[in-house]
Amino acid sequence: MGQIKVTKCGIQGLYVVEPTVHRDARGYFVETYNANDMKEAGLGMEFVQDNQSKSVKGVLRGLHFQKQFPQGKLVRVLEGRVFDVAVDLRKDSPTFGQWYGVELSDENMKQFYISEGFAHGFYVMSDTAVFAYKCTDFYHPGDEGGILWNDPEINISWPVPEGETPLVSEKDAKQPLLKDTFRF
Repeated sequence: MGQIKVTKCGIQGLYVVEPTVHRDARGYFVETYNANDMKEAGLGMEFVQDNQSKSVKGVLRGLHFQKQFPQGKLVRVLEGRVFDVAVDLRKDSPTFGQWYGVELSDENMKQFYISEGFAHGFYVMSDTAVFAYKCTDFYHPGDEGGILWNDPEINISWPVPEGETPLVSEKDAKQPLLKDTFRF
C-alpha cells in the first residue's frame, strides 16, 4: 500500500483511514486521498461531492442519513477536534442499530469512511472545528432522514462534559427514535 493505511472497524462498512504525515521544520505534507490505496484496501467508491462545515465547541450535528439516495462519506477534521459517530441502519445487518465512534482531529489526521447505510453525526470538542467530507452521492434535500442524537436504544457515549448539554439544531432536537424510524 502507498501513503494511506485503512483499518476495518468493529462494524462492517466502517473504516479508519490514516494517511502518512511527512513533517519537518517547515510544517507537514499529507496525501489525504488516493484512489489506488483505497482500492487496494477493498474500497472502490467514487466521490461526487465535497462538503465543509465550521462549528463551535459543544455543537452536535446529527444523526443524519439519506433515505433513497444513501451516501458513503469520507470525513476528516481540518481544524480542531471532534468525536465522529456512525450508526448502522442496514436492516439486514447483524449490527443494525449499533454505533462506532472515533476521535478525528487536525493533530491525528485520521479520517473515517462510513459506507452507505449508516446515520452520521459528530460532536465538537475543541473551541472550533472545520469538518470536511467527500460523498459518494449528491445531497437530495427531500431525501433527508434523521435519528435523535441521544436515542436511549442506541446509547451513544458522546463525550459531552457532565452537566452540559450539546448545542443541536431545532431539527436535530426533534428527530425520531430509531424504533420509530425503522419499523419491521
